[in-house]
Amino acid sequence: MKVTIVGCSGSFPGPDSPASCYLLEAEGFRLLLDFGSGALGALQRHIDLYDVDAICLTHLHADHCLDLCGYHVARTYGPAAPYPRVPVYAPKDASRRLAAAYGMPEEPGLETAFDFVALAPGNFEIGPFTVTAGRVNHPVETYGFRAAHGGRSVAYSGDTGESEELVRLADGADLLLCEASFLEGPDLPKGLHLTGRQAAEHAAKAGVGRLVLTHLVPWHDRLRVLDEASTGGFAGPIELARSGAVYELA
Repeated sequence: MKVTIVGCSGSFPGPDSPASCYLLEAEGFRLLLDFGSGALGALQRHIDLYDVDAICLTHLHADHCLDLCGYHVARTYGPAAPYPRVPVYAPKDASRRLAAAYGMPEEPGLETAFDFVALAPGNFEIGPFTVTAGRVNHPVETYGFRAAHGGRSVAYSGDTGESEELVRLADGADLLLCEASFLEGPDLPKGLHLTGRQAAEHAAKAGVGRLVLTHLVPWHDRLRVLDEASTGGFAGPIELARSGAVYELA
């Protein structure tokens, strides 16, 4: 399994990265986890525009889903259109919400390009991947994911505050892509995001192989995020996410 970080910026695109988007590849199948603001452009550095086979959206905040609107244009009006519909696994009401963001009527909406499947906690097969979805701790309906193939696995937190479900999803994973949006400080809101330290604590509880800190908010000092993660008790390698980084899980 090959994992490519397309975008890792938190809340909005930064100067060096789009918002959240992760490309998973195995057996020629290409699965996107999230499709946030700015990701469509950067994605084309890694694969052809029309080579996406399926998409999973953790939640419907713009920095995790909005470039699906631009991708609808590509698949609806491209030179060989219409292209086959791409399955999109997303929280309920995604079709209506994204059609509103695009500024189009609900019918036919984005269903001309995408086949929306409502997410629920549990396991399901997407191409060669076994995907597990679990509800994590965020103000809107939000899922974390685990994707496994060939005895290897990657877990992705989505956006979450402290979450035992994230520990369960990440249990023994080779790679954990974990959000670290907050810096340590007094009176941080609960049930919203994690600090680097909290991300490392989750990684330690789950016994993952490698922790990659992501959803990095542009106004924060990234080295401080990394330094705070070093206090979380995780003994494995920790690094900051970087747009374009590739991990081969073999």
